[in-house]
Parts: sequence; C-alpha cells; structure tokens
Amino acid sequence: MKVTVVGAGLAGSEAALQLADAGIEVILCEMRPGRMTPAHTTGLPAELVCSNSLRSDLLRNAPGLLKEELRRSGSYLMKAADRCRVPAGGALAVDRNEFSRTVKGMLDEQKLIQQKEQEVTEIPTGSVIIAAGPLASSALAEAVAGLAGKESLYFYDAIAPVVDFQSINMDRAFFQNRYEVGEHADYLNCPFTEEEYFNFIHELKTADRVSARSFEKEIHFQGCMPVEAIADSGEMSLAFGPMKPVGLVHPITGQKYFAVVQLRMENRAGTAWNLVGFQTKLTYPEQNRVFRMIPGLEKAEFIRLGSMHRNTFINGPALLDDRMRFEADKRIMFAGQITGIEGYIESIASGFLAGKLMGGLEAMPPAETALGALLRYPTENSADNYQPSNINYGLFPPMKKKVSGGRRVRREMLAERALVKLEQWLSATLPANKRSHTSNKENKDK
Repeated sequence: MKVTVVGAGLAGSEAALQLADAGIEVILCEMRPGRMTPAHTTGLPAELVCSNSLRSDLLRNAPGLLKEELRRSGSYLMKAADRCRVPAGGALAVDRNEFSRTVKGMLDEQKLIQQKEQEVTEIPTGSVIIAAGPLASSALAEAVAGLAGKESLYFYDAIAPVVDFQSINMDRAFFQNRYEVGEHADYLNCPFTEEEYFNFIHELKTADRVSARSFEKEIHFQGCMPVEAIADSGEMSLAFGPMKPVGLVHPITGQKYFAVVQLRMENRAGTAWNLVGFQTKLTYPEQNRVFRMIPGLEKAEFIRLGSMHRNTFINGPALLDDRMRFEADKRIMFAGQITGIEGYIESIASGFLAGKLMGGLEAMPPAETALGALLRYPTENSADNYQPSNINYGLFPPMKKKVSGGRRVRREMLAERALVKLEQWLSATLPANKRSHTSNKENKDK
C-alpha cells in the first residue's frame, strides 16, 4: 500500500508520520517554497502562520485536554511542540521556526516518507489524504470543488503583527501574567488610560482596511476576528475582549488600568513578541500608524505586520463519512482545516486520526474523548449551515448525571471522563510501543 498525502502542514505532516509508523509508504506533496501562499513565509513543513500559540495547556480547557490526549496517543507533532516550547503561562506556545525545523527532521528520518515539492492540481490516483489546509491552491480547490459537485465554503482568517522587543518602551510596558498564573511572568502588558483607549478605538475603527475582492463575501471565523471588526461591534467590545484589564495590575505601583494589550513571546530568544488577539486586515501604513498608539509601542519596529487571507473548507457533514473519507470515493480522505475544523492543535489531531485510520485502525476514539469529539464534528453536524469550529466542551456528550459546582467543575469532570475513555481505547487498539504515556503534569491541576 502507498498513500499520497497532499500538503505538508500540521495535519499532513502528522498524517504522514503516523502512516510511516504503521509501515506504509507515503508520498508527501507540498507546493512550497516553489509556490507560496498569501500567509506562509517559508517552505518548511508545519509552518505556524497566524500565531505561535497552541492555546491553553490546562486540562479544564478543551484544547489542553486535546493536547494531553495527543501526547498519550503518540503524536509526533506534539512531541515537537513540547521540545520547542517557549514561556506562555498556562498556554503552550512554541518557537515557530524551531518547531518547523524539528518536524522537518522527523520527516527526513522516516525512510518510508518521500517528500516532493510539487503542486497537486488534480486528485491523485490510489489512496490519498487531502490535507492541503485552508490555503489550498486555486487549481486544487477547483479539483476538490469538482469532486464535491458544489462550490466550497470559505471564511476569512487574520494574522497578528509581531514586534521587535528592543523597540518596546519598557517605561510603559510591564511583565505579568493574568491573575499571576505560573511561576514566571510570561506576558508583556501595554496599559491604557481611559482617554488613551477611546482615542485608540476611534483611530482603529476609522483606519483604512484591505478590501475583499469584488466576488468574495467576507465571512470571519468567530474565534479569530480581526481586531477592528471587534471594535466595530461596540466601543467597549475590546475592553471586554482581547484588551480586558482584569487580573492585571502594575507589579510595582499596584495601579489598575482601563484596558491592556498583551504581547506573547514569539521565539525562545525573546527578540520577537506578537500582539495577542490583534489579528487584523488594516493596510500596512495604517498598522504602522494605529498600533504605535498602543502605550509602549510608540516606536515599535514591526518584524511582521498583520494580514488577511481566504480560508477554504468543504461542507464535511454533506461529503464525508464517519472516518473522514469522501462518501462517493472512499479511497480519498480529508484532514485538517480543509474539513472545517479550526486551529493548530485541532489540525494536528485531525492529521493524527487520518494517519491512524488510513493506516488500518479499526476502532475510532470514543465520543467522550477530545479526539472523538473532534472526529465527529465535520462528519455528524448539520450540513445546512456548517461553520468551522475549534475543539470545545460543547462538542462532547453531556455527563449522564447532573453536575453541581459550576462550569469549572463540570469541565474538570468531562476531562477526567475523557482520559479514562482514552486509556481504555488506547489499551484496546494501540500497542504500548506505538504510543506515549507521558503527560502534562505541570498544568494538570491548575
């Protein structure tokens, strides 16, 4: 058996590694760097384009549970992410260049994986996993649309700017985690007075933006809204959203603030910091002007400015079976964000599942696990108004008995149930030498 994997992003790289681990030959096709996308900057596999954060690492949060399940199940990219971790409080963030190089090394080590720099313009023959991501080339997107018999759905995603640390005014900015979670202060905070906030909001809302092309309708993914789109919904929307000041006071003066912009370390060297929650589609000149109104960033040097790109995904519930195979041609499997799941860790998980299922795994993960919930999202939802989603506890089956004690207790119980079910599934389906028993003990009980 030989499998062609289209796309060496997060899902495709993980799928290829899992297939090789099962003793299956893989042809891994990636069009970069010969043909780039509007968002990528390198030809490396598993490039993280929007942010360097894989979100929460706490078990009471669904992304944290999904990461823990992947660790225990033997995900290659989770191993890479843990090796390349940078400080981020209760979240898992990585040095994105080191992460991609680590994944590249893993792929190079596998003799069963043949890597090809090749744009795939039509559906390959034989067994295939299409993991081209949301930025599939127009030719491949047309081939997928032809296969599906209808136009693909799409939404817009936005990228946050990155700032050179040396250009940040530390007389205004200060280090602190929200509620001081964690042993080290991993976030850099730029605080606003009330007057500074409303001046900033006015300029943000009236700044020039990159327009969509005439034939494209803008549909923003709710979990990654451009900062100016959030501001459009109300003057206080950012103060209650990405710029909320709760849990933050100046570590020396004890002063509280009207709003705060947080920056998170982008690389291990600490030379680059990204603006948390500041995905944007402002024009480059306006980003330089408006974002320098943030206290502490008056003379900011932007290593990378924000940008906007179209993400394509298929109507999974209408097209895929319960194993992510195309209903009309079961040799074709889809994985990653092109299926309508959203997020880095979700893409890794989707690739993990695709590799395992294509590699011969019979028993699917239980619905009570994060892996099971994610697998079922693009295959069992209503096809009438299918929209992308991150992993969240709303996708899990409810507890059989009513849980008292509030949302946190309920989520902790859902996570506990998930890990019990996961271990039962792993014991029944995967040999011990094909998975890991390591766990994220550091953040388990926070």
